[in-house]
Amino acid sequence: MKYGDSMKPQTRNPHDGETGIPQITSTDLFAAFSAHRRQRTIGYLTQKPAAIPVGDLAEYIALKEGEPSYDRYERILTDLYHNHLPHLTDAGIVTFDEETELVELVVDRSVVTPYLRLTDNAGA
Repeated sequence: MKYGDSMKPQTRNPHDGETGIPQITSTDLFAAFSAHRRQRTIGYLTQKPAAIPVGDLAEYIALKEGEPSYDRYERILTDLYHNHLPHLTDAGIVTFDEETELVELVVDRSVVTPYLRLTDNAGA
């Protein structure tokens, strides 16, 4: 065992292990949860059994933020495309297919649920 191995959290991606995909670190998870829109994104996706259109996600966030106007929806959609979804994709938490415009949670819900409980987005 290397120095520091006992300090690593149990944050396993269901696709790690023999596949060679790296585990999600607690640092990546804390960074993912550092923005309210990413918290809402993860919270919403934990409630969905499959991939959803990114437009549905933007609409949900606009409603949660209390400004469900078309202009606000467009700004949120742009922010998701250019900021939050790339961040969550790079962390290995979601996948986003720009061609189909579908976003999906790719980690086991049990990985992100403890972090959601620390936010106000636990119930999405």
